[in-house]
Amino acid sequence: MTPQPDPQAGAAVKAADRSHVFHSWSAQELIDPLAVAGAEGSYFWDYEGKRYLDLASGLVYTNIGYQHPKVVAAIQEQAARITTFAPAFAVEARSEAARLIAERTPGDLDKIFFTNGGADAVEHAVRMARLHTGRPKVLSAYRSYHGGTQQAINLTGDPRRWASDSGTAGAVHFWAPFLYRSRFYAETEEQECARALEHLETTIAFEGPGTVAAIILETIPGTAGIMMPPPGYLAGVREICDKYGIVFVLDEVMAGFGRTGTWFAADLYDVVPDLMTFAKGVNSGYVPLGGVAICAEIAATFAERPYPGGLTYSGHPLACAAAVATIEVMEEEGIVEHAARLGAEVVEPALRELAERHPSVGDVRGTGMFWALELVRNRETREPLVPYNATGQAATPMSAFAASAKAHGVWPFVNMNRTHVVPPCNVSEAELKEGLAALDTALSVADEYTE
Repeated sequence: MTPQPDPQAGAAVKAADRSHVFHSWSAQELIDPLAVAGAEGSYFWDYEGKRYLDLASGLVYTNIGYQHPKVVAAIQEQAARITTFAPAFAVEARSEAARLIAERTPGDLDKIFFTNGGADAVEHAVRMARLHTGRPKVLSAYRSYHGGTQQAINLTGDPRRWASDSGTAGAVHFWAPFLYRSRFYAETEEQECARALEHLETTIAFEGPGTVAAIILETIPGTAGIMMPPPGYLAGVREICDKYGIVFVLDEVMAGFGRTGTWFAADLYDVVPDLMTFAKGVNSGYVPLGGVAICAEIAATFAERPYPGGLTYSGHPLACAAAVATIEVMEEEGIVEHAARLGAEVVEPALRELAERHPSVGDVRGTGMFWALELVRNRETREPLVPYNATGQAATPMSAFAASAKAHGVWPFVNMNRTHVVPPCNVSEAELKEGLAALDTALSVADEYTE
């Protein structure tokens, strides 16, 4: 679709937004939201007619891009048939979505509890783990994000937690492995893995193994910087959980459904959790949907004992119809395989080449359509480009980088000292190369702040 400029309409949309919409994670008077006129495939555009290649995939959820005709048609067809129905009933779209998801989850994660998004999926996974074990505490990593609801934000390991941290949520944080900024003075991936596992087990020992219900990890941490766990780490966590009777929860809200070039990031590590949360890519965000995939043992806990939780819109027919169509599209069009190939053959070589040319790039990491560049002031010292949790003037280098990217027609996903490269999983090679070229130009702006 060719964008048609309509500045007057854009001004009206912007005025209504600024008068009435309260935006998340924002100081309301300090933001200037872009008025979006339309979107298709890997692009969206404003009312001035300017197009942007979406290197953020919305919020890392448009895994099949915007407005895929088969998914749009599935939503329309479901709306004409049954627009909505209560979750206590068996509905075809809900049943089929659960079946298709269960076919792709690892191991015996064959029962699906539907939620409206990723944060409430985490809430319910934690509730299930506590009820299953009878224990109160949940361990989660620093450098993590699990959602904005009360339990999920307390489990989160970045500064967004601070304002809502009650100190009574039973959340205990630990350091997960990240060799580039190791907390364990490690020099190799093997050392980082071994020392991180030792640290985790020591944390459990000091907290009291009999008090710990669950360990929750993002299989590959997303917002915090796409930090690939070293070989053996997730398997080691699985062993620790088995040793102490702790429920192992993997958060695949961001990494799942093709983002890593596999159906789930857990597939890369040959590990099976007890509970797995998902959302976002399950239906490319077309209608809100999330869920928890549950192993047989935990499902059996609630075979004759009611599970005390539910949501009015759990397994909403429109959302489930979109999930069915999305999974079918991903199969028919080979989108998971496409993401794996482009990640290995296009993204990784291009990003490593950028790193060689730009002194602001300290590290490159990722897989599939799930990549991050760590930006620094000094490669030798690894001093971050901006201070941790920088705002205002202190965040200027990252703000300047993001502004340059947008000026050159790509919409970046930036967080602290990182820019993510997370386009739709079915982005074309030509579109991807266009975005990487714009990123190359924008990094020149970041280079100006290096030493």
